[in-house]
Amino acid sequence: MPKKLYESELMRLQAELVDMQAWVQQSGARVVVLFEGRDAAGKGSTIKRVSEYLNPRVTRIVALPTPSERDKTRWYFQRYVPHLPAAGEIVLMDRSWYNRAGVERVMGYCTDAQYERFLRQAPIFERMLIEDGILLLKYWFSVSDIEQEKRFRSRAEDPMRRWKLSPNDVSSITKWEDYSRAKDAMFVHTDTPESPWFEVDNEDKRRGRVNMIAHLLSQIPYGPVAREVVDIPARPPAGTYNRPPQKFSSHVPDYAATVEARKKR
Repeated sequence: MPKKLYESELMRLQAELVDMQAWVQQSGARVVVLFEGRDAAGKGSTIKRVSEYLNPRVTRIVALPTPSERDKTRWYFQRYVPHLPAAGEIVLMDRSWYNRAGVERVMGYCTDAQYERFLRQAPIFERMLIEDGILLLKYWFSVSDIEQEKRFRSRAEDPMRRWKLSPNDVSSITKWEDYSRAKDAMFVHTDTPESPWFEVDNEDKRRGRVNMIAHLLSQIPYGPVAREVVDIPARPPAGTYNRPPQKFSSHVPDYAATVEARKKR
């Protein structure tokens, strides 16, 4: 997708996201959006574009760390319940309870019994959320094996993004078919009429982001919200306040001036 066209359409969609957030706040709606998919499929960068202009007090990103030993002794879904939204909130989950059907299944981090229990309970759990009024959307980001490896190598060579590569990420290259089978089985059990999966072809990240955000907006029944006009008052005349001498304060050095001087050389 051409960059200029992408940027203009992305900005338009992001403005719509701001309107959607205002409706969520006013209506008291509760929205949960799950971002799942292949490693390096572009989930994180899409979440970044979705949340870029939204209020972080209203729209929260949830990306849970590896479960603790205590977490492993609790009901599996219990770990995620505290992060569900209250009225007027949106939660964007960068991976979710579907870890059990993906990486935990493929890497052997859960037993067969735990995995099978998850496949039975996940649709029930999601039905409970939906019956309680939560708007639940599930997105699966797809990418080809060739593009995934290309992105892995790009990360490995970039010191600013190398942290994105974990041992599990790298192993996904050698376990491509295992992850494919796990994804197919997960869809069979959890792609339900009340809580369907929506697949995002993210081979082209620009196209994938625009497609995903446009679809998200189409799934939320938001409408125009009357915005309160903010009246900026006139500044009153100066009073008797005198600022203390600046020599008594600790200031950040003017590093920008150093950079500018270096540029002129």
